[in-house]
Amino acid sequence: MKLKYDRVILADTHHTMLEGIRGLLETMFDAVVMVADDTSLFDTAARLEADLIVADLSLPVSRDVNIVARLKGRFPKLKLIVLSVHDESIAVEEVMKAGAEGFVLKRTAATDLIPAVRAVLRGRKYVSPGLKKEDKHTR
Repeated sequence: MKLKYDRVILADTHHTMLEGIRGLLETMFDAVVMVADDTSLFDTAARLEADLIVADLSLPVSRDVNIVARLKGRFPKLKLIVLSVHDESIAVEEVMKAGAEGFVLKRTAATDLIPAVRAVLRGRKYVSPGLKKEDKHTR
């Protein structure tokens, strides 16, 4: 079922990951714009009226190491889902505190990304379910 979203920006340096995620997002968006670095991400976000950004937490950055804080500082109304290989609860907490609406593990993106996109675009927060269970056990 195609939802009525226009544009999403996908930022990741791993070409294979970009292609796989793009395939998932193309079912929901009219346009998926892919970028591979922070400069391109900020330039594209400034030009394009996107509904959402899906960005790798480890995206190489030229200045500040916190890509989430930079994005939310410059584009506060833009929705943001972070993809990450990091499954530590501290990473999730820092990303969400910095303003991201969603956190999806790369290893579960095939099953978690679509529910994350739906939740975030409906104004809710989303964290990959595996992380929630792990976090409860680590607290």
